[in-house]
Amino acid sequence: MLPIDYQYYISSWMNRMIGLEGHPFTDYLQQQGYFEGNNKFRHFCYSSLRIGNSVFRKEKLLLEVISDTLFLDVSFAVDEAAEQFIIGLFHDQPAFFGDRDNGLELMVNGVERLPEQECSEKMTYNAWSPVVISLRKGNARYATYLSPEDPEYAGLLFKNLHQKWQTLPGTPPLPESYKRDFRLLTTPKSRMVAVNSFTSRESRIRGFIFRFQLKAPVDFHRLILSSGLGEKNAAGFGWVEPFTER
Repeated sequence: MLPIDYQYYISSWMNRMIGLEGHPFTDYLQQQGYFEGNNKFRHFCYSSLRIGNSVFRKEKLLLEVISDTLFLDVSFAVDEAAEQFIIGLFHDQPAFFGDRDNGLELMVNGVERLPEQECSEKMTYNAWSPVVISLRKGNARYATYLSPEDPEYAGLLFKNLHQKWQTLPGTPPLPESYKRDFRLLTTPKSRMVAVNSFTSRESRIRGFIFRFQLKAPVDFHRLILSSGLGEKNAAGFGWVEPFTER
C-alpha cells in the first residue's frame, strides 16, 4: 500500500542520496558550485512513479500496488560528466516510500540514461505532475497558488525560469530581450498534495495539470526538461514532457 501523496517521500530519499558525504557525485557537485554554504543542490526533478498494475483505495487515499517493478524518471541539470556518478549513486540502493503506516520497500535494480529530447523555441508540453506557481499578496501570511488561467501566471512562470537560470553555475547571460509566450491548451485540473505528512511541518500545496505551448529560448526548454517547470520541483512538482500528436 502506497500513500497517494507519495512525492514527498521520493524527495526525502533523493535528497538523502544526493547529500551522501564522501560520494563522488556529492564531491562533483561541490566542485562545480552547486553547493553554497549550507544550501543543497536542488536542480532536479522526477516523474510520478510508473506503477503499471495498481488499485486506488479511495476511502483510505492509498494505492494498492500489484506490479513488482516500478519505474521513475529523474532529471538533473548537470553536464554529461556527471552521468556515471549518478548511475553509481542510485544503483543497488534500497528505498522506502511511505509513512508510518503504509509504504513500499524497494531496491534500485537498474539505472538507464534516456536519450535527450530535441528542443526548439516553440514546444508543446504535458504536465504530468502538478505545476506550482504562487504569489504572496500584500501582507498575506500565506501565498496564493495560481491557476494557469490567472492573468499573472505567465509572468511569474518566466520569472521563475530566470531565477533558476541565474542559479546554475557557469551559465551565460540571457539576451536582454527575446520572444516569449505561454499558451494554455487545455482546461487546468487542480491537484492538492500533502507534504511533510505526520510532522509539525505538514502542509498542502496546490498545483495544476494541463497541456500548454511555450515559446522561449532553447536554453529555457532544456532547463525545463532538466529541472522541471515552476516551483518546488525537488519536492515532486512540475514534471513535464513534450507532447506529440499521434
